Amino acid sequence: QVQLVESGGGLAQAGGSLRLSCAASGSIFRLNAMAWYRQAPGKQRELVARITSSGTTIYADSVRGRFTISRDNAKSTMYLLMNSLKPEDTGVYYCNVWSSGFWGQGTQVTVSS
Repeated sequence: QVQLVESGGGLAQAGGSLRLSCAASGSIFRLNAMAWYRQAPGKQRELVARITSSGTTIYADSVRGRFTISRDNAKSTMYLLMNSLKPEDTGVYYCNVWSSGFWGQGTQVTVSS
């Protein structure tokens, strides 16, 4: 059974930073790519960043250069460091095992202007 638990969300001012964590249970983490998605109010869920098991990363154009995705396979934990936050980064951020139905419960990020 796979469990994904996000943490680290909260309220930040524009230009500030937050770091999200996703702790995974089960053996699926080390062998799979992982991803962060977000969903803003009234909008569809969108991919923010993805990282393969070996550390190759991709980013959405809207966050490239500001966000950094990383993972610690020994701790079965994935991170998202978010710098230079903008109000449009506001939303619920979800952790996902790539191309699977495994999702975390989400963590709220709110960026004030």
